Amino acid sequence: MKFGARQKAAYGIGAVGKDMVYALSASYVMYYYQDILGLSASFVGLILMIARVFDAANDPFMGVLVAKTNSKWGKFRPWLFSGTVLNAFVLFALFAAPDLSQAGLMVYFAVVYILWGVTYTMMDIPFWSMIPAVTDTASDRENLSVIGRTCAGVGNALITIGTVITVGMLGGSDERRGFLLFALIVSVIFVLTEVFLCKSIDEKKTDEKMETTSVKEMFTSLFRNDQAMVTVLTIILINCALYITSTLIIYFFKYDFGGEGWKGTYTIFSSVGGGSQILGMMLLYPLLRKFRSNEQIFRICLISAITGYLILLGVCLAGFAHNIVVLLIPGVLVFVSNGILTVLTTVFLSASVDYGEKKTGTREESVIFSMQTFVVKAASGVAVFLAGVGLDLIGLEGNTEDVGEIVAQSASTIFGLRLLMTIIPICGLICALFVFSKKFLLTDAYSEQIAQELLEKRGSLIK
Repeated sequence: MKFGARQKAAYGIGAVGKDMVYALSASYVMYYYQDILGLSASFVGLILMIARVFDAANDPFMGVLVAKTNSKWGKFRPWLFSGTVLNAFVLFALFAAPDLSQAGLMVYFAVVYILWGVTYTMMDIPFWSMIPAVTDTASDRENLSVIGRTCAGVGNALITIGTVITVGMLGGSDERRGFLLFALIVSVIFVLTEVFLCKSIDEKKTDEKMETTSVKEMFTSLFRNDQAMVTVLTIILINCALYITSTLIIYFFKYDFGGEGWKGTYTIFSSVGGGSQILGMMLLYPLLRKFRSNEQIFRICLISAITGYLILLGVCLAGFAHNIVVLLIPGVLVFVSNGILTVLTTVFLSASVDYGEKKTGTREESVIFSMQTFVVKAASGVAVFLAGVGLDLIGLEGNTEDVGEIVAQSASTIFGLRLLMTIIPICGLICALFVFSKKFLLTDAYSEQIAQELLEKRGSLIK
């Protein structure tokens, strides 16, 4: 399978649609079911955690299924297409909850959200598994990772920037209807982008019988790959911080920043933050790459993100929580750092595929990248669970009707909200920095050395 300019563009467009879907689910499920529909925040978080436990069993099996696939449409496209169509239907159902009793709504949410996770996995694993499968050189993988992650950041930013305003435009004073229509639009865009990707990839069926491992052998190989496990743990910690922020930021602007124009201010903050994240991936990362190694950039960005959260907390405690200009300073620092960190974790995971092949003799790109899907979803589940429990503990009262005055929160609730959205992310990022600094071995030079050794080994086997 060859990736030319058209294929790279299609891969990027596919990433946009894919992450629009993920961002809508990850950032607004809590808000939709707790603030609009009135379910307990702790219950919503608990269901997300349970769904992630289910995915722990589902994701590795999906990786094995992708590895074994060899249809006339290729290895990846059948799963990309079928998973996309199914997930689009489920996403719409997730934000189109019918009028039910509270008990009925709880059951509905639990079933539909678990189905969402299963169907998203069907297309997400083959999407990212393409990176190490289509090229043997570290530089090409890095470029493709940048394209995928940058365009995924665009998709995430489109949702972050446009959701609140668009929902208001579509539903007026009825946020519930607004989310239903918006989810329908996102689902259609999702299907169109992935269909374009599938049509653009000239993935041919081969007659060669693929050698695959059993699930037991797969786990044995995976846990022997210490660098994959270090990268996975780092991804969990970073994404927990990211998703706690994305879950709570809408509550901050609605109940802390407040005012009649809170939606516009939230959109401004999200627009600047999303743009900063994309610029970090597209411009700042390539610039830093000229002067620093990937592992050095990673450490710099972790420290920068921690600093941004500390500044944000200080700004709020100093009485500037209602000044959007001041809030943008730490916001930009956090978003830029997160953008670059997202790219680098994919680069490191790709490098761990080669490391695993060198160490164990087994190449398991689909299996290892299935772990990325799992850990990102696990991180969002843990983050939303912590956020949900935190919202209940601080006593935040939801505003289930988008009419009239917004429910006023107590001073202790506002203080607790500020701590939730800063202290927990800071702790997670500090842990990530510690794990990475102590355990990560795949420097640029070592990764290139491993890739070259594997190329020479494959060349000698062909001869």
